[in-house]
Amino acid sequence: MVRARGNARMDAQEVKVNGEVSEPKVSKGRGRKRTLTSKAPPETKKIKVTLEAPNVENGVVLTVGMGDVGQLGLGPDVEEKTRPAVVPALSDIVAIAAGGLHSVFLDTAGKVYTCGCNDEGALGRHTDNDEDTYTSGPVDVEGKVVQVSAGDCHTAALLEDGRLFAWGCFRDNNGPLGFLDKGHLQKTPRQILSDIAVIKISSGNNHLAMLAHDGRVFTCGCGESGQLGRIAEVFATRDSRNRKGIETLLDPQPIKVFKNRKAVLFDDVWAGGVATFARARETGNIYAFGLNNYNQLGDEDTNHKFQPVLLKNFFGKTWKQISTGQHHSLAITEDGTTHCMGRREYGRLGLGHLDDDIKKPTPVTSLEGQKAINVSAGECVSLVVMESGDVYGFGMGTNNQLAQGNEEDQLVPVKLTGNQLAQRRVVAAAAGGQHTIILAVPK
Repeated sequence: MVRARGNARMDAQEVKVNGEVSEPKVSKGRGRKRTLTSKAPPETKKIKVTLEAPNVENGVVLTVGMGDVGQLGLGPDVEEKTRPAVVPALSDIVAIAAGGLHSVFLDTAGKVYTCGCNDEGALGRHTDNDEDTYTSGPVDVEGKVVQVSAGDCHTAALLEDGRLFAWGCFRDNNGPLGFLDKGHLQKTPRQILSDIAVIKISSGNNHLAMLAHDGRVFTCGCGESGQLGRIAEVFATRDSRNRKGIETLLDPQPIKVFKNRKAVLFDDVWAGGVATFARARETGNIYAFGLNNYNQLGDEDTNHKFQPVLLKNFFGKTWKQISTGQHHSLAITEDGTTHCMGRREYGRLGLGHLDDDIKKPTPVTSLEGQKAINVSAGECVSLVVMESGDVYGFGMGTNNQLAQGNEEDQLVPVKLTGNQLAQRRVVAAAAGGQHTIILAVPK
């Protein structure tokens, strides 16, 4: 059985597109035809990838929200929590990832644990029955994992030596696409990009972005809205004229961006929802591609972006993290200021009552003066973790993801509270389809 991975109360209007998709312009010079080429720097044979949050000690996991398929990790008798509860049998956790209906935890020894829906292999481990999915269990990955990411039905794990393993399934609007092979569910870890050293991974709902050591960004998965950044619109769906079909989507390949006839290389990448952001290595400029129907890319038109677009609204600031949900995005600048953009409904932007959507990165006013260290944009909710150890949430309250003890929408940021948070400092938070995961350490 495949379960819905979104919010119980979904947005009334899921798609809003104004105008046509603008295709990239090709410059026609005089004389002989010139071809833009790039030569990637040689791969470093030995690298060491480190944790994104290396100073987490004695980390514990707390979950809150809906857990009807085990994504809370609190056992088969707990299908909903209105306040954060500690996930048992997990200790020394250093990283978390929230999928649509599953959860991923990484401990200091580099071991991965998962819980939640396993219909399409997202847990990466064999489960005999539903009860096995309600508690966290280990995933057999060969090596020390230092990063994890999760989408609706897939999970990825990056090892300290740059090897990448992933499992599960990508989907489009017509159903399962497969993983690396058309129509195939990958229920256990499988290495991908075996000849490339990877240093960063990030998952959207149904796509995966990978930053290689040499500065290239690879993508694979669903490309219907342009979130792969490397396939033209006419070839981006399973029913397209592309003779290679779905295999073109599932085979990880690099995006291509050029400036002054030179290939642009990147030093960070953030995938989420149905979009991807990447930061240029030399300039710090932000490029994006994917769904932009509510300006969630921070670009002021609402066309889908099937090729990387330079975002002028991000100029002038140094961006440390970007997280994008279904129809909105959050971003942090170097000074810790939280910004938002995109769709306004349910308060997911944290700016109170708004008459219009936000078309470019805009500071969340009530959080100014506090330094943010981590943001997570869910489908209709937002989470912001502060350097102080507090975590704030805003947006739809239906699934209790905001830990307020009620289902009221929150139009401005409110602090997540509960007995289990009282003596702990939050270091990271992740919004799943209907649940929230919190990583905390003792105060």
